[in-house]
Amino acid sequence: MPMFIIERNFAEEIELDPNNEVILKINEDVGVKWLYSFLSLDKKKTYCLYEAPNADAVYEAARRAQVPADTVIQVDAPVGPAFATA
Repeated sequence: MPMFIIERNFAEEIELDPNNEVILKINEDVGVKWLYSFLSLDKKKTYCLYEAPNADAVYEAARRAQVPADTVIQVDAPVGPAFATA
């Protein structure tokens, strides 16, 4: 399934809740899967990796959850030492 990086900008500091049932249900309904996120040091920006059928599904999940999706970029497989095969 395609993967997307989502940049989210918030006006106030946020706390990430990986068990937010409302957002998890919305993601399931729209067909997107949250993999992980990074929170900026000022706690006002996140960078999230999702699996989704397309960018429109990512935007729809964000709209329904009432969270920003300022930038959505389709990405390829991860590259780096942690992903090297022996």
